[in-house]
Amino acid sequence: MLERNVIQGRGFSNVVEGGQVTGFQFDLRNPNYRGGWASLVDGVEVIVDGEKIESHVPLWTLQGRTFTRDELRASDVRWSLDELARITVPKPGGLSTGVHRIEVTVFIRRSYFPPMIERSTFPAERQTVIVPPAPEGPLKWCVSTYSYAQDINTLMTLEDVLADVADLGATGIEILGEGNVPGYPAPDAAWIDHWHGLVQRFGLTPTNFGSWVDTTRWHDRALTAEEAAEQLQLDLRLAHQLGFTSVRPKFGVTSWQLDPHPVWRDAVLRSLDLAAELDVVICPEIHAPTPIKNPVTQGYIDLIEETGSEHFKLLIDTGIFQTAPVLENAEDIEVSDGGDIPEHLRPLNVPMEDLREVLPHVHFIQAKFFDIDDDLYDLHIPWEPILTTLREAGWSGWLSSEYEGVRDPYRGADQVRRQHALLRRVVGAATS
Repeated sequence: MLERNVIQGRGFSNVVEGGQVTGFQFDLRNPNYRGGWASLVDGVEVIVDGEKIESHVPLWTLQGRTFTRDELRASDVRWSLDELARITVPKPGGLSTGVHRIEVTVFIRRSYFPPMIERSTFPAERQTVIVPPAPEGPLKWCVSTYSYAQDINTLMTLEDVLADVADLGATGIEILGEGNVPGYPAPDAAWIDHWHGLVQRFGLTPTNFGSWVDTTRWHDRALTAEEAAEQLQLDLRLAHQLGFTSVRPKFGVTSWQLDPHPVWRDAVLRSLDLAAELDVVICPEIHAPTPIKNPVTQGYIDLIEETGSEHFKLLIDTGIFQTAPVLENAEDIEVSDGGDIPEHLRPLNVPMEDLREVLPHVHFIQAKFFDIDDDLYDLHIPWEPILTTLREAGWSGWLSSEYEGVRDPYRGADQVRRQHALLRRVVGAATS
């Protein structure tokens, strides 16, 4: 599915030839109401961050063939409405990592207009992000489909999301089981084959599968440990069938500190043998307002140490490291504790020493964030100390982008690109 903007979000990157950055490229959809011969295309003027590139300079790639503007005028290819044109702009050194403003004017001749006005102009503009290649090292780069909430099934298909993730150079995909699997909990065989085809096509690795154990499913009673285990085991099997290697069970909670319902322990114990058989890790989430130094976290660690299982570990949500509150997109929850900021929104600012202490038990990290500005600055999450702590501790594993900010159309996709640009810049600077 193409974006409404003529300038697409995917495809914006620097061009590397022979080890040298020789320019940048981006994709355009046909701005006309009909397709037509590419020979009627009369070039594209590009302005990037105020620098103007004349309409005869950019190269056009259509149907796998690359043309200059003059070659395009004499070509026999067509540009249909469902087909993207890739525009390549020669520019030694390319564009810097970060946010750039691209403005274009596409010129198309329409022979059914009078000659004096047949050369029509189609302007468009947008901000988009140059994301550097993923640095080599122990961190692996992943994205959660939660980042695209409200866009999936409305503006984007699941395939579009996977294409976005691959386009920014991530190699892992995290999904929400009941949010992204059609026919959950029993998708048909054709969809399962389709899923495996998609991850293979985009070169992605299924990582973490979001699961819910709704302990308050029934109005008159809570789930029993047996029922909770049944739900967890159903998701373990489905995750394994789809190629995922971990499951995050979100059990119902009983307090502001997110104390999980007491059935969690028995449900996990009843499921550990299956998790080992399937080689899937059960990893409950440490999520604000629960800090690391807390009975909830300690209860999970106690079970890890008691069982010695390699299939029960922790998932850290980086929202626990927030240094500033996020109020503009908060759910409307009545809280009457007298504070200016509701308890569940107060930043925990968990110290890095606490993270370092539990890292041996951590299997997966959700890189929660809310807003990254045009300068690639995150007001809420302190990425440099987080990434430094991971590097110094020698932690290796998936770092999965989880955008939880304002849900304007396509904003999640843009913010994920910004976050990857920010994180990779920090990691690259540290390792170099």
